[in-house]
Amino acid sequence: MQKLTALILTLFMTGCVFPGVYKINVQQGNIVTDEELTSLNAGMPRSQVHALLGTPLTINPVDLSREYYVYTFQRRGGDIREQRIIVYYDGDSFSHYEAQLLEETPAY
Repeated sequence: MQKLTALILTLFMTGCVFPGVYKINVQQGNIVTDEELTSLNAGMPRSQVHALLGTPLTINPVDLSREYYVYTFQRRGGDIREQRIIVYYDGDSFSHYEAQLLEETPAY
């Protein structure tokens, strides 16, 4: 009986450390392309910017003059690559943006 229990326990534990675990690609956030950014014009209302770029990932509740569009991508458990775009407003009108874009967007 003890040998059977030891055998079952050994088989169970080897199943937990199987080396061929499948890891998926993980994408999160807003996918914004360079073409979408170049179509922004100074003076655009906030609603038009949202229609073009989508809803921002983060809105600062203290300072409404900035909106943050962040996109992260991790390929099969590897390094996380990040793209950040900060959109600035003057009142309710688009002013300018700062962007750190990825060379390629892996989602496409």
